[in-house]
Amino acid sequence: MLDLHPKTRPVIDFPLALGECPTWDEASQSLWFIDITAPKLHHLHPVSGKLVSYAMPESIGSFGFCMDHRLVVGLRNGVHYFDPRSQKLTLLVDPEPDNPHTRLNDGKIGPDGCFWVGSMDDRKIREPIAALYRVTPDGQCTKKRDGLRISNGLAWSPDGRKMIHADTMADEAMIYDFDASTGALSHGRSFCRLDEATGRPDGAAMDREGFYWSAGVSASCLNRIAPDGTIERKLHIPMNAPTMPCFGGPDLRTLYVTSLARGGQDGTVLALEVDVPGTVSPRFGAHI
Repeated sequence: MLDLHPKTRPVIDFPLALGECPTWDEASQSLWFIDITAPKLHHLHPVSGKLVSYAMPESIGSFGFCMDHRLVVGLRNGVHYFDPRSQKLTLLVDPEPDNPHTRLNDGKIGPDGCFWVGSMDDRKIREPIAALYRVTPDGQCTKKRDGLRISNGLAWSPDGRKMIHADTMADEAMIYDFDASTGALSHGRSFCRLDEATGRPDGAAMDREGFYWSAGVSASCLNRIAPDGTIERKLHIPMNAPTMPCFGGPDLRTLYVTSLARGGQDGTVLALEVDVPGTVSPRFGAHI
């Protein structure tokens, strides 16, 4: 395993409470990210430095891009369409209308063109009452995993045939065979163990070589994990609690990383250059 201390640079000059879900928009060459508890959705053009922020009515856990100019967003109490132009929210579906102790958390668009979004127990003592859902553009919602405490770490292999998913509190990431035509999961098995010292699995990204980049929220690091589940390299970064990476830039070799406030350090967004390009999430309603 390579043990690295890469050079990083700041991306923003304001603090985040719970920075998450950095997502690169290839069409506009811009970065979107959230502050879950602010709650806000931020849109940054790195070259010009132009930043636009959108206030949300309740905590926002994740989002994805639609085929048009809209986004699909996972708010505390439901999945919505969000139009940045009008700033209008339209409820698509509430996956957990009868569970007052959970909120929606990590979510991404899968190779099937659907929004995969998980929930988490939002109390200090986490119970296994959360789940992972598949939401279609017409609002059909299917539970795919349950018995979770903090759903996290969604990513798909470059060919769309494998899905990795983690429960942050379980110290483990799971891998599934994935059918992009139906969204079916099968043959679930352990992918890798990620404990407190190694870096509990938070948000994740996939590179073009099929390596899984996991934010080690408990260990100030990013773990690059090979397809066989071994940690190929550990990148130590100056963040007390990194929450999620994403690949961006013109060649997809810039890694953007968000963090949450911890230990007297504000949450922020940092960038670093890497030697392998990443993959980009499909859009809501578009199959790979």
